[in-house]
Amino acid sequence: MPEAVSEAIAETVDAFHYGRFHLVQPKGRGHRSGMDAMLLASLVAEERPVRVADLGAGAGAAGLAVAARLPQAQVLLVERSPEMAAYARKSLCLGENAALAARVELLEADVTLTGRARLAAGLPDDHFHHVIMNPPFNDAADRRTPDALKAEAHAMVGGLFEGWIRTAGAILLPGGQLSLIARPESIAEIVEACGKRFGGIEITALHPRAGENAVRILVTAIKGSRARLSLRAPLVMHDEGTHRFSALVDDLNNGRAAYPRKGSTPQPRKKS
Repeated sequence: MPEAVSEAIAETVDAFHYGRFHLVQPKGRGHRSGMDAMLLASLVAEERPVRVADLGAGAGAAGLAVAARLPQAQVLLVERSPEMAAYARKSLCLGENAALAARVELLEADVTLTGRARLAAGLPDDHFHHVIMNPPFNDAADRRTPDALKAEAHAMVGGLFEGWIRTAGAILLPGGQLSLIARPESIAEIVEACGKRFGGIEITALHPRAGENAVRILVTAIKGSRARLSLRAPLVMHDEGTHRFSALVDDLNNGRAAYPRKGSTPQPRKKS
């Protein structure tokens, strides 16, 4: 049983957003969530009730971050790996997450399923306002690791963006928003996968420090939009000469602010 396997493995319970939610994660193996998941969650900037699907949710970090920041959000965590889904299930059972667990569901399914198989798995057409994703973004030949759980989370197979974005296009409502975080070298593949499904693509490069090359990109796009692609001003993670995060990045990382699309009204900073 997947749960029995996870019981035999060391794990940690980690606080995020200054303790507004906690996450059970594997220790010493597999993928451990951090800033990537928090920045991804910050791309959902809403005040209305919304339905959000977190594709490839892992232990549930990004989806739980959305639920913790947005009290009217209903979140579906979608994860293929039984072991990582078991960690997400444990996270939802934590007493520290009781205030938000009723708004979060877990679905064990392959996000690349198509047609009737996808519908049967529990991913309906035209249902979600937001889809967020942090796909495996290493080439399968890069950074080989003996840790099978980590390899599954980090290494892509050909056409991965196409499969994941195709599913996002199917399950989003018209006008719904796709949000993802990836490496800069994936831009061309992401834009190609969006194709005619999505428009209004906005790309923000994330740089460790001013003058250093980007290490991540934040991408949002709107289902059915015909607006042109836009490159936004970059986000710089650290203040010059320090390891301290810039004020905005620190707010995004800790759930005190959202990173809305251009022209949207920024959410006020929340007190921790």
